[in-house]
Amino acid sequence: MKYICLLIIPLLLSADANAFDGPSQQQLAEWLKRFPKADTNGDGKLSVKEATAYQQKRRKSAGRQNGAPSTFEVDPGWKSDSFPDHAVCYRTPKEIQELYTKTPDGQKNSITSYPKPADGALRIVGTGHSFMAPGYTTLPAITRAAGLNQPPLVTHTGGGMTGSTRYKWEQENGIFQFDRQPTPKLLASISNAEWDAMMWGPYFQDQPEYYLCWMDFSLKYNPQMKFYLSDAWPQLGQLQQQPKSEDELTPEVFAQMGAEKNVATTKLVGTLNAKHPQKVFVMPTNDAMVLAADYYSRGELPGVEGIHRLIGKKERSLWHDHLGHLGPGLGDLEGYVFYATLYGRSPELIEDDVNFRRDSNYPSRELDRMFRRIAWQAVTNHPLSGVVDADKDGINDLESVAR
Repeated sequence: MKYICLLIIPLLLSADANAFDGPSQQQLAEWLKRFPKADTNGDGKLSVKEATAYQQKRRKSAGRQNGAPSTFEVDPGWKSDSFPDHAVCYRTPKEIQELYTKTPDGQKNSITSYPKPADGALRIVGTGHSFMAPGYTTLPAITRAAGLNQPPLVTHTGGGMTGSTRYKWEQENGIFQFDRQPTPKLLASISNAEWDAMMWGPYFQDQPEYYLCWMDFSLKYNPQMKFYLSDAWPQLGQLQQQPKSEDELTPEVFAQMGAEKNVATTKLVGTLNAKHPQKVFVMPTNDAMVLAADYYSRGELPGVEGIHRLIGKKERSLWHDHLGHLGPGLGDLEGYVFYATLYGRSPELIEDDVNFRRDSNYPSRELDRMFRRIAWQAVTNHPLSGVVDADKDGINDLESVAR
């Protein structure tokens, strides 16, 4: 399958005018070398106006699903054997910290670090987009309910593509579309402190190198780290046409859509683990949502009114929009999947209710317990989660191997 990625020339017309002075002549010259078609008047020079027009043209012509591009171009530098010499990843930890202090956030806190928790809680960094946000939000509450004193997650996230591993690597390193304008939020902390795990969200047409760069850098400073990739979930865009009613969204349809997602994830993770054996695990939100659709068809999700709000028009549905964002309350399920994979413990072992700090009583306690069951079922049945529970005690049988 052909890999395709987005071109975003970081023109400052679309950024905060107070944050940047504009691209330098050197940057414009470098962009011209990469994107010669942007020079529309053929004078051999790239102006800010030409670069802006080219960016807008490419963004307009790119394949999109309600604002999320699924077809785009990537800087050819990704195919090189190394990144540009000025990439932050080649600096010393002290130099990386100093670079980050030059950013607004870095001035406040250039390095985040935590002592190793005595209770086995994990120190976690992560990237991600809106598909990761529900789990990132609910995971801390779940770990607290499980009796763990987990340090706050340290994440560098964004919407859609801007939260992808590729985009964040370019942004943190000050390369390609962020040429010489680095924001090494995670790189500064990873290289100057101890961490146990890194979490990622996937994006359209991911390639192994977008993840291996993070792994190589992280393992250089924290050799014991593990890496966890959420595999997202089925989306309507996988279907040839939008269903006219929810009757068309059968458990069999979701199973097939989920299987398609698993093929791509298995190939990607296999490549990563080939270089770094037993380092990458899947947080199977995909399988969890396929199971949720099956449970709903059997009437076993109390309070859930529909499968997809876009089709059935019910607010309390499993999915919310065409892109595939989850419906209300489903972030709890994603959080349970994250917890079960990271800690190798069934959420069903958590005796207390989880304080998700919301006003509504939805999901109910009954639905919450079903989410816990589904999460553990998805995690223990997935061959790449690193979690097996053959004796059905709710604890990972492979804990000494996978953790």
